Amino acid sequence: MSAHPGFGAHTDPSFKSQPRSTGEVVRRVGVYLLPYKLMAAGTIGFALLSLAAAFTYPKLTQHVIDEVISKKHADSLAPVMALLIGAFFLRELFTSLRIRLNNELEQKVILDLRRDVYARLQRLPVGWFDQRASGDLMTRVIEDVNAMERLLIDGTEQGAVAILSIVGVLTILFWTNPLLAGVALVPLPLLIGGALWYTLTAHKRYRAQRQASSAMNALLMDNLQGIRQIKSFGRERHEDERFGARAEDLRQGTLTVMRAWAIYSPAMAFASSLGIGLVLWFGGSQVLANKMTVGELVQFLLYLGLFYEPISRLHGLNQMLQSARAASERVFDIMDATEENHRVGDDVRSLTSNAEGGMRSAESSQRLLTSSPSARMRGEVRYESVGFHYGPERVVLKNISLHARPGQMTALVGPTGAGKSTLVNLLPAFYQATSGRVFIDGVDIQSVPLETLRQQISVVAQEAFLFNGTIRENILYGRLDANEADLHAAAKAANCHEFIMRLPEGYDSRVGERGVKLSVGEKQRVSIARALLKNAPILILDEATASVDTQTEKLIQEALERLMAGRTSFVIAHRLSTIRKADQILVLRQGEIVERGTHDELLATDGLYAKLARIQNTTFIEESFEKLAAV
Repeated sequence: MSAHPGFGAHTDPSFKSQPRSTGEVVRRVGVYLLPYKLMAAGTIGFALLSLAAAFTYPKLTQHVIDEVISKKHADSLAPVMALLIGAFFLRELFTSLRIRLNNELEQKVILDLRRDVYARLQRLPVGWFDQRASGDLMTRVIEDVNAMERLLIDGTEQGAVAILSIVGVLTILFWTNPLLAGVALVPLPLLIGGALWYTLTAHKRYRAQRQASSAMNALLMDNLQGIRQIKSFGRERHEDERFGARAEDLRQGTLTVMRAWAIYSPAMAFASSLGIGLVLWFGGSQVLANKMTVGELVQFLLYLGLFYEPISRLHGLNQMLQSARAASERVFDIMDATEENHRVGDDVRSLTSNAEGGMRSAESSQRLLTSSPSARMRGEVRYESVGFHYGPERVVLKNISLHARPGQMTALVGPTGAGKSTLVNLLPAFYQATSGRVFIDGVDIQSVPLETLRQQISVVAQEAFLFNGTIRENILYGRLDANEADLHAAAKAANCHEFIMRLPEGYDSRVGERGVKLSVGEKQRVSIARALLKNAPILILDEATASVDTQTEKLIQEALERLMAGRTSFVIAHRLSTIRKADQILVLRQGEIVERGTHDELLATDGLYAKLARIQNTTFIEESFEKLAAV
């Protein structure tokens, strides 16, 4: 059943998992066992000891039948039963120890797996996330990592023990009665053929099931985050249908897996039963011909059960392997993604020769910034012939050159899609320029460690994002080691201390997911306090006063003025009142700077900006652009 038409109706084709061989999956997953070799060996050791105790049961049973019952040696029954009970006790004791050690090993490995996957996610470029659904990524980090872990722990232990069991029991069978052992192997071609069929056909089924699960989870997360929009538009029934379609895809995918297993598992069980039936047939004939005793036949049948049981377990492990293989491919797509590629050393680009202060100043900044993560820049920014595109058909910026001196305010205006946000996103290296270079203090940002670079830049977005924690935690995110005095000073400067103190728990009040318990203006002021606490020399503002009332706008504007004081600021402006005092205004259209200057200079030229100013008065600049385009 196809997904219902609507948002996210189709999975992003660029994020399809790449097929990988079973050997590659096992090899790469197996690396996570290396730090815990002794625990893994202990798990297998306890399993083998449990198996050894179980091996005594058939022999003791044969002795009871042939030596105690047949010969009526009643006095021997109690000692033999004590041995048998002791063997059972040891078997379960070693099993208990194996389970406890296995659980410890399992949790250590799954922790390492999850931390590695999450660490890689944290180091991927921002553009990588633009094409991925959050729900799909969560499925990969949680469900798919669990499936990988099952292959690693259960597969390693049970697989090793099953193979050793088969070899050990088969040796005993041929030693005990070669003819019956040969009869017992008659169904082996059926078992091997069935396993090959399942292995060669299962991967496609499990991959489709994992993709359907991710699609459903992605839709679920999207809808939970957009629940207010769903309710405001009355689209509950529409979303019910969309979720039902995704759930139906998962149901069908799961049923496809189950149908194959419903054929495979009983067929393999029948093949095993066929072997037992043939052994009982030929063995019974030998007993009737007085070529073996009843006890020997029973012993052989019990050992045969120990032979077919691990074979059955291997079939189950094969199912687990195919599921884990599909899950591993999806996790490795994350692990193999290219990290943000700022490097220091051999790839340091040459420094601009015309940077303010000359080459000596640039070289000094270079040494400072590459040697100390806590270094602080002056905040001089220069773009030289910068271009950016997502592909040949999606050119966003063309030949952008600008110079912002330390402490200056640069305003960016232009219609939606002009490239304003992309331009400022190049500064903290959220995206990489496809041509030209960006410099800070005369140093090419490509030669600066990302940690150092981003410590120099604060971003206050139009839609403030708060983490689901307390107000204190959200503000301290700007500087984790800040003290209480610094925290309160930042909050007061951001005009949010008063409303925080009116809350029942003050700074320890929880803000809810994405700050849902606070108003838009309150969230914005908390985000400004966070930026103030960070105290970075460069500031990026994506019109922080949009969509708020006049009184709140005044409070935010006051806070922003304190925030911008002494900092190099880039302001994406939607209101003319925000940018009148800018040191320079850049007018962008279709990815190019078409005008630049101060407010008065641009008015005097009577160009595009002047026309906008006359149209706008108190309207939004972007709306003005649309009006001009209509004219």
